[in-house]
Amino acid sequence: MSFSPRSTETAEQIAINALGFIASDPVLLNRFLAITGIEASDIRHAAAQPGFLAGVLQFIAAHEPTLIAFSVNASVPPTEVVKALRSLPLGNDDYERST
Repeated sequence: MSFSPRSTETAEQIAINALGFIASDPVLLNRFLAITGIEASDIRHAAAQPGFLAGVLQFIAAHEPTLIAFSVNASVPPTEVVKALRSLPLGNDDYERST
């Protein structure tokens, strides 16, 4: 995979891969569901919401062993995961939110 820190499409693909990584590990999946409050049956609906993919990468990036494991599994450097997070809606502190 070629990386461009500004490519939303690349960032989305990294996040989708991260969601698959989470879903493939029952321990990670249970932790993700518990932290987010999402029911497993509602993931598809939640995935359509702004900020969901950023939330997936925030979950990955928040725990260094998980970040490293995902990075190795996906052949994506950890720094690229963080860049991807920042280029997604609600993944950057500067992203404007409606209140």
